[in-house]
Amino acid sequence: MTSVEKQEALRLAEAADPGFKAFSYRGFIFTLYVLVVCCCSGDNGMDPTVMSAINSMSQFQNYFGIPSSGGVPKTGIVFGIYTIGNVCSVFPNAYLPDRIGRRWSMFVGNLVLILGAMLTANATSMGMFMGGRFLTGFGCTFAATSAKSYLAEITSPSSRGRFMGLLNSFYYVGQIIASGIAVPTGRYSTDWAWRAPLFVQGVPAIINIAFIMLLPESPRWLYSRGHTDRAARILADLHSENRDVNSPLIQLELREIEEVIQLDDATKHWWDFRPLFHNAASRYRIYLCIIVSIWGQLSGNGLITYYLTVLLNQAGITSPDRQRVLNFVNSITSFAGALSGTAMADHVGRRFLMIFGSFCSAAGMSIVAGLLCNTGPQSIMRANAGISFIFLFMVFFSFGWTPIQALYPTEVLSFEMRAKGLAFQTLITQGVSCINTFALPSALAALSWKTYIIFACWDVVGIVTVWIMAVETKQLTLEEMDAVFESKHPRKFADEISKEARRRAKEQRNGMAIA
Repeated sequence: MTSVEKQEALRLAEAADPGFKAFSYRGFIFTLYVLVVCCCSGDNGMDPTVMSAINSMSQFQNYFGIPSSGGVPKTGIVFGIYTIGNVCSVFPNAYLPDRIGRRWSMFVGNLVLILGAMLTANATSMGMFMGGRFLTGFGCTFAATSAKSYLAEITSPSSRGRFMGLLNSFYYVGQIIASGIAVPTGRYSTDWAWRAPLFVQGVPAIINIAFIMLLPESPRWLYSRGHTDRAARILADLHSENRDVNSPLIQLELREIEEVIQLDDATKHWWDFRPLFHNAASRYRIYLCIIVSIWGQLSGNGLITYYLTVLLNQAGITSPDRQRVLNFVNSITSFAGALSGTAMADHVGRRFLMIFGSFCSAAGMSIVAGLLCNTGPQSIMRANAGISFIFLFMVFFSFGWTPIQALYPTEVLSFEMRAKGLAFQTLITQGVSCINTFALPSALAALSWKTYIIFACWDVVGIVTVWIMAVETKQLTLEEMDAVFESKHPRKFADEISKEARRRAKEQRNGMAIA
């Protein structure tokens, strides 16, 4: 069948078997599944917020004797060792999720994270603290990468956008918990001011470990390992209204999975990344993942996530307590933006979210630069306006880019590429994050408000890049993406499929209205 015919077949199958209702017992259980998986993203969101909060605490600085320059603590390596742990998780991420399954990979990753969190929270030396930071980074990324594959493979095409968007939006749940804990503990005069938030960092991982093995394994992974009957039963339980294995929807999904899953010898070698680049279609998929990695990290968001304390100092807000309160507020408003984007992902499409997010990021960075520059009359009102637009920037960035970062790579990567492709994307993401970790402190010290201008210009480049390259994946099955990328012009071909699907849906609605 052609891709358009597959879209029509999927529409008819979903009409015959619409699946369970969202507000039902099965819908409630599935929501619990999603929340357990989302804990892996909550882990990821906690770290930058915890470190940003304790970085502003004199109790932390004094305990480890951390020097400062211009009132800014020199903690770049403390942030950076976490990123090094992220990078070191790439190779096991390329192998273990396909070898032991998605659930066990999340379990192992979170177990390592908990060990790291306990080491940092109980640290009595900088060496012990750094070792814990490394393990936390390693475990967090290992679990989060497997969580993306798992959730993409258990959700249906019609719901995948909002659930994958919710996964990455839970980054801000971690931020809210971490920044909320840091506000009262920061007022302690003892070491518990900074130790308590680090203990809390392991809580999402503990929740995930406690419940993840109660969830069903990915049906696509089971099918690839030869467990076809079990895969069919899980698909029916997750997608069929009556748990009917012979449902047209389940049979269609099984046929598409069977057509696509071909794990040849090259893909089984965990160290061999050549299959990701062996033809034009594979290279295009990876290029799109790289786009998400670059602008998902370098739109100016890293500047605010990691160095909000520094930015507030430069804007004249020097009270550590007020800084931590504003950090908490920023986490809440950013989460609101991410949830809004998640709700819209299956309606407006992925390309719109990315372009809108980059446009708002460019505008936000430009406005903040104008308000916080040292030209013209300075006032408290002007500084407060600058801080307000920093918060607004994060709201709109979170609306556009946060849902995309987990959703889009899992959609554009085929099954046999997914584990290895996500591991490679993690390597790129963490490589880009090194710019945030190591280059931004120097840039802020040397350039101050001009740093915002650099990010604004880079966001404009992002708008052009997404417009030219990004493929619309809304409502396409994970298997149908193969036909899109094997076409001569994937972006145009995907647009044609989407237009045809919208036309048929409109005709169906008009026919129902007339009837």
